Amino acid sequence: MVNRVAALVGKGKIEMTVGPVPEPKADEVLIKVRHCGVCGSDVHNFLEGRTGKRVISYPFVLGHEFAGDVVALGADVTNVQVGDRVCVEPGAACGHCEYCRIGRYNLCEHMRFLSAYPNVGSMQDYVVFPARNCFKLPDNLDTIDGAMIEPLAVGLHAANRGNVKWGDTVLIIGSGCIGIMTVLACKAKNATNIIAVDVFDNRLAKAKELGATATINSRTEDVAARVAELTGGRLADVVFECAGRPETFNMACDAVRSGGAIVTEGNISEPLQMNHVLINMKEIDIKCMFRYVNVYPVALRLISSGEINIKGLQPKIFPFDKTPEAFDCAINDGKSVLKCVLEM
Repeated sequence: MVNRVAALVGKGKIEMTVGPVPEPKADEVLIKVRHCGVCGSDVHNFLEGRTGKRVISYPFVLGHEFAGDVVALGADVTNVQVGDRVCVEPGAACGHCEYCRIGRYNLCEHMRFLSAYPNVGSMQDYVVFPARNCFKLPDNLDTIDGAMIEPLAVGLHAANRGNVKWGDTVLIIGSGCIGIMTVLACKAKNATNIIAVDVFDNRLAKAKELGATATINSRTEDVAARVAELTGGRLADVVFECAGRPETFNMACDAVRSGGAIVTEGNISEPLQMNHVLINMKEIDIKCMFRYVNVYPVALRLISSGEINIKGLQPKIFPFDKTPEAFDCAINDGKSVLKCVLEM
């Protein structure tokens, strides 16, 4: 077997190389990757050589949104078989620290997360990972769907953090891939009103197609005023900040009702000045989130049953040897392409 690898060899530079096929340990499986998505964190690493405090040492392999075929088993594996099609939750928690014991394993102190340096990612033909992180794909889902489970998990975790429920009005600021996944998650949670915000009309049209009940172009409209108009002055019960900008966080504060909640999905890397008096007077709950926890099986059931239309995102597919072009598309065509996916 030949293991083709898309190696990040410097800032903004990927080279297609060949590496060894990894060997699974007793609790691991060897997976032939079929599809792998390009995530926003992959783009950050590609452009900047880092995400947060994690600085990459080159060469490095990106990617963590993937699905494929099980081709070999470790000696202790019983939950999957050779030939199974699986999607993979890319964070392997230790299972022993305080956070794992209380069920918040996404905060694990010893997390091994694919493509989070120094853990190499899934932009290669073969990956080994713990079998407990592998989930069989239902017969009506393909491996493109499987590669989309990871970003959907972010939206589902956000909806859980926001305690979205029937009757709620939710506002989703930013209608890129994660914003659209949050639309789908809130629809599955039976939110009554789902209002999507973006500066690109084509993204807003996609949000409307997949479940938003109203849209706002923040380039031309005052978001808080429009939300007040749509809700009879009540504003939004929950606001999801998916754009990762200081101005959109403050937009969320203006548009959320008193006693409501803001869930911060976007990573705001710039200094943030907030109106603390407004936040206090409205008694806003600000809920941060990191990745996801306990949602992969739910995501699979929702997609398989048709409650969530993951195919509606219509990702743009690139052959694996066109990985540099996929990154170029993710960086420069984001307003028209919601998700770029590599096909091995």
